[in-house]
Amino acid sequence: MSSSKPGEDEAELQPTFAAGYKLGEKKTVDQYASLDANDESLAKWKASLGITGAGAAAPERNGPKITILALFLRSPSLGDRTIELDLSTEAAIASLAKNPVNIKEGVEYNVGMKFMVHYDIISGLRYIHVVKRAGVKVDKLEQMVGSFGPSDDGAPRSINFPAEESPSGVLARSGSYNVKSRITDDDKEVYAGKRTYLVLLTTK
Repeated sequence: MSSSKPGEDEAELQPTFAAGYKLGEKKTVDQYASLDANDESLAKWKASLGITGAGAAAPERNGPKITILALFLRSPSLGDRTIELDLSTEAAIASLAKNPVNIKEGVEYNVGMKFMVHYDIISGLRYIHVVKRAGVKVDKLEQMVGSFGPSDDGAPRSINFPAEESPSGVLARSGSYNVKSRITDDDKEVYAGKRTYLVLLTTK
């Protein structure tokens, strides 16, 4: 069975940017809050990030800017059940590669993520995963999640990605799929590194 090289995995998990893309000047939450309050479109944009206004208490800049709590998977074939991959502790992360996720073949499913922003503005948060079977890449997903400010109510955010369809057929189900994922942003800061988990296709 062939296996991918570490450098190859790293290259495949890099985010892509449009030609000529330039990241704007980085600002703090306080700086954004102080921007032109009379600009209606800017005010709406700030509100969408949870930025209230100048003079509001700024979150403490301690610990990580963002915590990725979980990845989850939903599918009509699962009914009301959600498969959740816990990323909240190192022990939980280590168990991902040992406990395969079972998905029915040929069904529609959605991947999503649960996270909390503690301080600062996270610009261009994105989720990337590469799926391999016997060391050969069979799929890659790069999903732009969006830009976010601190969670003002202390509650985590949950984002669903567009639907995909699991592989089907005899060849598709004869083996396991290795999935490596990464969560990063426009600054290429990595918030959840190379997380690995296994997916097994089932007929039931």
